[in-house]
Amino acid sequence: MAKKASDHIRYYENQGGPVIGTVSRNVIERDGLYFKDLDGSGEFKDFDDWRIPARERAEAYVKTLTTKEKIAQLFISDWRMGKYTDRFPDHKPQLDESGVLDDGEFHGKTIFGEQHLPGTTELIKEWFARHLILRDSPTPEDMTDWINQLHTVAEECEHFIPVQVVSNSRNENGEMIFGMNDAGGVFAAWPGTLGIAAAVRGDGPELLDDFADCIRREWDSVGMKKGYMYMADVLTDPRWQRSYGTFGEDPELVCRIFERIIPRIQGSCDGVSPDGVAMTVKHFPGGGARENGFDPHYRMGQWNVYQTEGSLEKYHIPGFQTAVDCHAASIMPYYAKPAAEKSRTQTDKKGQEMEMEPYGFAYNKPFIDGLLRKQMGFEGYINSDTGIVHNMSWGVELLDEPERIGFAVTHAGVDLISGLFDQKQGQEAYDRWKKDYYRDHPAPEGFSGEELVLTDESIDRAAVRTLTELFALGMFENPYRDPQNAAQVIGERSDWDHAMDAHRKSVVLLKNDGILPLTGEKLAGKKIYARCFNKKEEAAEAATSALREQLAEEAELTEDYREADLAILLLNPSSGEYFNATPGYLELDLCEDKKVCNVDDEGRPTKETHRETTLKDAGEIQAIAQAVHSRGGKVIANLNITLAWEVGNAEPFCDAFLAGFDTYVTATLDVIFGRFSPVGKLPVTLPRGDEVLTVDENGVCISPNDVPGYDKDLYMPDELKDENGKAYAYRDGAGNYYELDFGLRYYPGL
Repeated sequence: MAKKASDHIRYYENQGGPVIGTVSRNVIERDGLYFKDLDGSGEFKDFDDWRIPARERAEAYVKTLTTKEKIAQLFISDWRMGKYTDRFPDHKPQLDESGVLDDGEFHGKTIFGEQHLPGTTELIKEWFARHLILRDSPTPEDMTDWINQLHTVAEECEHFIPVQVVSNSRNENGEMIFGMNDAGGVFAAWPGTLGIAAAVRGDGPELLDDFADCIRREWDSVGMKKGYMYMADVLTDPRWQRSYGTFGEDPELVCRIFERIIPRIQGSCDGVSPDGVAMTVKHFPGGGARENGFDPHYRMGQWNVYQTEGSLEKYHIPGFQTAVDCHAASIMPYYAKPAAEKSRTQTDKKGQEMEMEPYGFAYNKPFIDGLLRKQMGFEGYINSDTGIVHNMSWGVELLDEPERIGFAVTHAGVDLISGLFDQKQGQEAYDRWKKDYYRDHPAPEGFSGEELVLTDESIDRAAVRTLTELFALGMFENPYRDPQNAAQVIGERSDWDHAMDAHRKSVVLLKNDGILPLTGEKLAGKKIYARCFNKKEEAAEAATSALREQLAEEAELTEDYREADLAILLLNPSSGEYFNATPGYLELDLCEDKKVCNVDDEGRPTKETHRETTLKDAGEIQAIAQAVHSRGGKVIANLNITLAWEVGNAEPFCDAFLAGFDTYVTATLDVIFGRFSPVGKLPVTLPRGDEVLTVDENGVCISPNDVPGYDKDLYMPDELKDENGKAYAYRDGAGNYYELDFGLRYYPGL
């Protein structure tokens, strides 16, 4: 049977130093210590010496790499495993001799671009790719074997550089969405990030230590040493599809969370460490400042609009400043570009007016080099969002692909471009510099030739920054992990228990007339009608079946709400897709077949209409409530908050109303039945209704999209304000506002 790397790793113990792990690489003994021979020369050199600081080693090693090898370090893209091909039904993998890697050629096509790709061995050896994105959800053992095998192939190259496998976050419960949270169910699953925020707001930041430690240990155990996580974006436009991936609307809370989790995930207060996991914080300078929710994954959302003077510095930058101060390894700029003509004056860290060049932020030198690096003090590397060279090249559409690469790397200072393996286009950008291409070819209007090419200086700078991370993570010394140990670490019961505790703490009690908690006394002789609502009927039916199974031991169930004494309704609405624009604005109402306006190419409302559904059978909530109430019964509902929903079609009909954030149903039931007293607080303000989200004929929202919900009343018309001076937040029948930090408890004094 052919060799599998995991079975043939040799380890060399250094007293007081790192373990050296290798399958085939030469190991040098010097001063009674072991060092890996990185360049294959057989000679001990500075970059082999793990006693030297990571950046110095990177600067020395870059001098030995070929131009082709360095250009390859500029790109990161999706890759596939040999055993997991569900995402590619038309692709038949060709396993290598180890049975782990897929060496079949592959035609890759996603929303980010399209290209023909080689097998894995050729990608590593010939293309010299070293940065891969994993979107599959394999077992811990399979993931570890796969990553180990990648390193083994890399060891067979003249210059050894370990393979950095990257993923979006994997430790939150919720719907798996390509490009956002691609994988789940293997690592310990916590509530969604909004749920983490709700739990922290209500119970304090201590649970963040368990959250961060769990991530670091689980990811490190399989050898996955970098994560595209987490979002420092502040939720200010409630229609933004990616709201669910944020920590809410409060910049101060975002800062508190990052202060706590970055050092613990990365393993040190000073940056990444050998047992840590590098974090890529996103999406600079804040994706929340959308234009009525339109996302820059598509053309309609290509602008960041700052309607309110000073909002950039006040709301959107603080979380990123904290990430910089905590030495986050890398920062990811968003696709969007600033809209000067639609924005009020914004200032930089020096109080000077911010320059608003109309280029996507990965191409935007004033924001990346000026604000982020020079003023905020960022020393890590810039990892672009996925697809900027091809399908999301906002502001630089005039440029061809080599020029976009040159403009991002040489002009703006990007170090790693996510999207496709664009080594050929990168080589072309470099060749144009060597040949002085723009001496005889005019550059596109508005650009100069020297900023559209790759130079030795720019590719060396980028390679030094990404290699520094690999050295600091200890991946040159020992990138290998043990599959059995990975399974044990990821199966650690305490991590799952801590995650479950966070699920319970994330539940927010919004309304309660006294029916909760449902104690045994209140349940005596009562029949419960249980039902789940979803945008999709099949999903609702499956969830209802699972809910009734969980409730079967609690009380007598009925499938006819007309004979029920209690109704428990779980509402899980959904709206739009963040990869595609809806015909109109993203719908936040809990509705079925609602007639809403279309928008034109400029995002302005038109007279044409279409129908939207966020919750199938939403109208039946009222019918159920009327029937149950006619028998003197009570209705209890829980709303899953992934967006800042308008709740006017549900809350008035309920006697108790709760909220979760991709929270386990079991945790919600623990709160409902009094096994856990609710502590969660809202991390986001829920809007009152369509009237506070109205967009005028010019495409301007009545509540500014760049201001968090808790401050929107500062800008709302007086005619919309109530006797308390509030207009934006939803107010329930008990007089409570569903605004930031609101949440009831069963025992108010606790």
